[in-house]
Amino acid sequence: MSTGMRRRAATTAMTLTTAGALGLGLMAPAASAATGPCYDGRCTTTVSAPKTIKVDSRTFGFKQFKITHISSRSVDMMATTTNGTHLGGGTSPGGTVQLNNLKIWVKSVSGRKATLQLFPTSR
Repeated sequence: MSTGMRRRAATTAMTLTTAGALGLGLMAPAASAATGPCYDGRCTTTVSAPKTIKVDSRTFGFKQFKITHISSRSVDMMATTTNGTHLGGGTSPGGTVQLNNLKIWVKSVSGRKATLQLFPTSR
């Protein structure tokens, strides 16, 4: 190993050690990453069917909803509440479906993919 390579390896090791000690790198993933980017009911995401999106069951009454079908004319979705009630709906691009107190706006559809924006409603 040449002197330059040893120096680079030592510098890299020191940088990683310092970053870890300062909490700048090698950190544990954020809580939202463990539960999903839409967990709080506030996100914009592009999906293709079938796709399951996890949300906070304490806030919305169901722990996930599933996009079951996407076409140029409609996007269909369903959820099962924590007490076993089945919810479902469908809308054309530009429309909104409300499952309990979660609104899902179908912003656009391109091919077999839909861009959705989620937002909670006031209780």
